[in-house]
Amino acid sequence: MTDRRGLLRGAAFAGGTAALGRWMPAWAQTVSPGLAALSGEDITLRVAHQAMTVDGRTSHAIAVNGTVPAPLIRLREGQRARLHVINDLDEETSIHWHGLILPFQMDGVPGVSFPGIPARTHFTYEFPIVQSGTYWYHSHSGLQEQMGHYGPIVIDPAGADPVGFDREHVIVLSDHSPLHPHRIFEKLKQQPGIFNRQRQTLAGQMADQDQSAKDRREWGRMRMDPTDIADVTGSTYTYLVNGHGPRDNWTGLFRPGERVRLRIVNASAMTIFNFRIPGLRLRVVQADGQNVRPIDVDELQITVAETYDVIVTPAEDRAYTIVAESVDRSGMARGTLAPRPGMAAEVPPLRRRPLATMRDMGMDMSGHGGMAHDMAMRDGANAPQVRLGPGVQSIAPMPIDRTGDPGQGLQDVGHRVLTYRDLVALEPNPDTRAPSRQIEIHLTGNMERYMWSFDGEKLSEVRDPIAFTTGERLRVTLVNDTMMAHPIHLHGHFFELVTGHGAHSPRKHTVNVLPGGKVSWDVTAVPGDWAFHCHMLYHMHAGMMQVVRVRPLQDAA
Repeated sequence: MTDRRGLLRGAAFAGGTAALGRWMPAWAQTVSPGLAALSGEDITLRVAHQAMTVDGRTSHAIAVNGTVPAPLIRLREGQRARLHVINDLDEETSIHWHGLILPFQMDGVPGVSFPGIPARTHFTYEFPIVQSGTYWYHSHSGLQEQMGHYGPIVIDPAGADPVGFDREHVIVLSDHSPLHPHRIFEKLKQQPGIFNRQRQTLAGQMADQDQSAKDRREWGRMRMDPTDIADVTGSTYTYLVNGHGPRDNWTGLFRPGERVRLRIVNASAMTIFNFRIPGLRLRVVQADGQNVRPIDVDELQITVAETYDVIVTPAEDRAYTIVAESVDRSGMARGTLAPRPGMAAEVPPLRRRPLATMRDMGMDMSGHGGMAHDMAMRDGANAPQVRLGPGVQSIAPMPIDRTGDPGQGLQDVGHRVLTYRDLVALEPNPDTRAPSRQIEIHLTGNMERYMWSFDGEKLSEVRDPIAFTTGERLRVTLVNDTMMAHPIHLHGHFFELVTGHGAHSPRKHTVNVLPGGKVSWDVTAVPGDWAFHCHMLYHMHAGMMQVVRVRPLQDAA
């Protein structure tokens, strides 16, 4: 079996790493531990099967250039990139450049924007780099992403970086299971709560001070479990930092007093992480690759496919623990920041697991007696475009804007947690026109049957793409009718969250829509065919995906 650590050490100094010195300042030329690095005009990526060892256990993976995560690709704004992808698998593969603005033919979604890369063939992606920031790349073929086919991208700005720092580390968070992803999906279809080992007992329900008797009755009537916060949990997942399990203890170095930039990427298949470093404040300076006005927090929730850049300034000559707790608190990714190798700090215990509330079902209806269930199962009058059927378990009767919420389980942690409303774009947005059209899209599902969709229709049932007109300004409102959070990603675009900041609204490519919540964003349509989906991998695989087709007005019909 392959010695993964030895392979990583070798790969870190092979290939394009020597080219880094041409573009990167001295402080950035040290690759973060656990990550190989590539740069330059021409980059070659080889996708192949690989053995992967995590916390002493070896399992199968799909790697890029022999590593999981795939190599860090470092580019510069203004260059032209040519990325040669060699597929050594016995099946089709692909790479989607998540968050990058590029021609839709280079976006990398088989069947939508290009035909895919067949087994034992190769394909060259070529496009200009028109932005800077922290992004990532991953397979959009089958469930390969769960098996290790993902990696980070850092694009340095053409001019001065408004973020000042002395050192940086890229931190790729992910989830890994020895189970094949198709087996995980099969289990979810057979028994959706199979990975939930934190279910309530009757005695536990009666003793739980966070649930009223009325709430317990309502959950029982709906045949739903308030402990179902995550579909796939620490019962099968090990949570990783740069491919290292908690016992492997990935370590990034610093000198006391340095401003350390952490580029955090959530490359997991299914896990929302609550990220904190006990003893250090996090100064958030970038979200989804876009600069924001600096804001100091103690913790942030990072959903699947988001990126956040934070500055930490460790003043003491000691180790600090990086904690990325899964949203259901069934496990954590753990790493260390330290002034010297081999150091470790105390690892805090997992906090008490959260419970979903009636608010998470869009049913915060105090004073309405026993009406919540009846209204939830009504004929969808509040959402006429939703196709009701076995794939729609309920319609949220009173969804609310939850962009000011810190995330499930973080309401009463006793310190400041980042919310979407805290984010303010550093520079004015490039398009501040008022929307000329509004659309509403419902996120729908049936947990008992593990069915997921938009507006009650899964991808295989949709006849026509969602139609936008080139250059038009739209307001899109996402309404979450399910009890699960959904990270929604629109390819090829940045959208501005409607959170009251006007021309400085935060620009994002992925947004977490909390259960029973709604989120509105404004977007300027870019020509092409673009995937639009939930970034929970098994939700997308089950059908929570559609295509946005953008055409000039005369071709829109």
